[in-house]
Amino acid sequence: MASPPPAGGSRRAPVAACILAAGKGTRMRSRLVKVLHPFLGRPMVLHLVDAAFRAGVDRVVTVVGHQADDVGREITHAFPGWSLGFAPQTEQLGTGHAVLQALPQLAGAGEVLVLYGDTPLLSARTLAQLLQAHRESAHAMTIATFQAADPTGYGRVVRAPDGAVLRIVEHADATADERAITEVNAGMCVIRGALVEAALTSLTPHNAQGELYLTDLVARFALTSSEGVGAFTLADPIEAHGINTRAQLAQLEETALARMRLTWMDRGVSMQDPGSIRIDAEVDIGEDTLLGPNVQLLGKTRIGIGCRIDAGALIDTCELGDFVHVKAYSVMTHARLASGVEVGPFAHLRKGTELGERVKVGNFVETKQARFGPHAKASHLSYLGDCEIGRGVNVGAGTITCNYDGVHKHKTIIEEGAFIGSDTQLVAPVRIGKHATIAAGTTVVRDVPEGALALARSEQRNLEGYYDRYRKPREEQKKAAQEAKRQHPPEPPPADAPSKET
Repeated sequence: MASPPPAGGSRRAPVAACILAAGKGTRMRSRLVKVLHPFLGRPMVLHLVDAAFRAGVDRVVTVVGHQADDVGREITHAFPGWSLGFAPQTEQLGTGHAVLQALPQLAGAGEVLVLYGDTPLLSARTLAQLLQAHRESAHAMTIATFQAADPTGYGRVVRAPDGAVLRIVEHADATADERAITEVNAGMCVIRGALVEAALTSLTPHNAQGELYLTDLVARFALTSSEGVGAFTLADPIEAHGINTRAQLAQLEETALARMRLTWMDRGVSMQDPGSIRIDAEVDIGEDTLLGPNVQLLGKTRIGIGCRIDAGALIDTCELGDFVHVKAYSVMTHARLASGVEVGPFAHLRKGTELGERVKVGNFVETKQARFGPHAKASHLSYLGDCEIGRGVNVGAGTITCNYDGVHKHKTIIEEGAFIGSDTQLVAPVRIGKHATIAAGTTVVRDVPEGALALARSEQRNLEGYYDRYRKPREEQKKAAQEAKRQHPPEPPPADAPSKET
């Protein structure tokens, strides 16, 4: 995501984008409004806001309706410091009516770019080209179009013999000759700011629903404006595809994923079985990193150079330094790893985990709110929560920080160079001093001084002759019973005996 533009703006008249995002999206069959459905890890409407700002737009006004507060909250949280506006549309009475609701917040714009919140593949590059084409042509309005192999359902772009755009006719209203036209309306458009208010307020409904259609402006400008209407042809028509169903969401997301994988490979990232790898929109990956099959990189994950992420690993909103090795089927969320760290296989790093340089967290280790100093290691089978682990500490297998008393969480501190033996329970709050040693099987309930050995076990007792007196007689008895059964098997039941079912 780009940084907010500097205060003061540029000398040209500001450009405003109006994003139409008020509809519910009933065909999604969801309690969540359509534009908030995730697309590459973030609500699809955020892709439009991001693309608009990247294209050079100065202000984005979003027309909201269903779940307006939620939509506004998502956009505001994602773009702090940017020029944002929200225009409520309590009744959805057409695209023209939607832009009308935003008019007060579009005042002073030299150009108004109208977009749809359900077209997340639309790129900043395409929008910048559309704006540039509009400026160079000096038209009153410029519409985006594309050539459709099958134009069924699309509004046709009707031109005069000299090529001038005359109007857009919807498929249902088109004549046979008009239906043969393959140039169709892509939806997005640019309107000269000084003309927007007069044009929109002149719209009248001509349908049973009483809706105002933005596309009617094309015919109006073609007839009344000396500048006329221009058309910008999209290089890649799929950018204009809207999402109305979950199937369409999956199809477009796979298209976006395929492009993203190619982009990252071009930037020096290697992938094994690329088609199985998922990479969200805000992920960043350093060169010479290797991604194994079925890896998922989610959220705002940052990965350094030369890392290796093995098969099935899931990494969500984490920061990885250089040359980190995440082994197979490890799960990491909101964790930070310094350079040279090794994790897994089958490790679970939860929120608040911070691993220093050359730390090793091995198989079936779970961490939460845990900070490891450099070169510390917990190689296997441990739970380490709400703890600080110093430089060079060794945590043995089966160690647990008992951090929860049923009401509150408590902290465990293990200082530099301590050695924690296997099967140890550290009952927080507790501090293990520098270079202290905890004997295997110990339950630690008090602080351990620096350099001390903590040993807390029941005294061992050895009972001499136990085998001869107890185990051996039982083993011989069992063996004799098995031999008797082998020599004298039970008689089979008579043929006319009733079955169990009977």
